[in-house]
Amino acid sequence: MKLFRAAVLAAALAAVPFAAAVAPAWANGDLAAKAEKLPKLVLGQGDNDFAMSVKEYKLKTGKAYNWTIVSSGMKEYGLVAPDFFRNIWLRHVAINDLEVKASGLNEVEFDGEGAMEVVFVPIRPGKYEFKIKQFADRGMVGTIVVE
Repeated sequence: MKLFRAAVLAAALAAVPFAAAVAPAWANGDLAAKAEKLPKLVLGQGDNDFAMSVKEYKLKTGKAYNWTIVSSGMKEYGLVAPDFFRNIWLRHVAINDLEVKASGLNEVEFDGEGAMEVVFVPIRPGKYEFKIKQFADRGMVGTIVVE
């Protein structure tokens, strides 16, 4: 019996380095610790109040992203992406030196010029629409593709 226990213990200890070597990268710590910066989404540019600098983002599930959204202040912009926001894990929203940690988002709104960062991890693949709700008919619509 002692010999059997010793053999089982030896086998278990031998498997530890192998298990560590094949563990997924996210198992080593905080999923959002090294967020990849996405191209900034700038709302309103030059003399075009309805310009959006980016119309499509391509992301991967389980990877952290830092999305900076900038308002030129030319209009009030309310960015909505309800299906996308329901399918992310939100780490925080940062505005200046303030962070808001919440369990979800519905809309981010700019009443004037400014910027905010949204740090998140997509958790479900899909094709999601984001838009400026009051100006979608003026072309302020984009897509987030999560693989």
